[in-house]
Amino acid sequence: MICLTRLSGKTFYLNPHLVEFMEETPNTVITLTTGKKIVVEEPAETVLAEIIVYRRQIFSALPEVRTPGGER
Repeated sequence: MICLTRLSGKTFYLNPHLVEFMEETPNTVITLTTGKKIVVEEPAETVLAEIIVYRRQIFSALPEVRTPGGER
């Protein structure tokens, strides 16, 4: 999960797998796959960077996959 800040100043954790798209209007509005919209203080670029860090952490923990011939 990534930590974000609502316009009220309260922080919350968002499952980045639910993000469908983001737009800045000028606040960052995150639309989830459920249709729910969340407005946050962070710029879209920062949210995107946090999502990338989160996903890199997840995928770096995966074991390396090898084919029967030993190729990667």
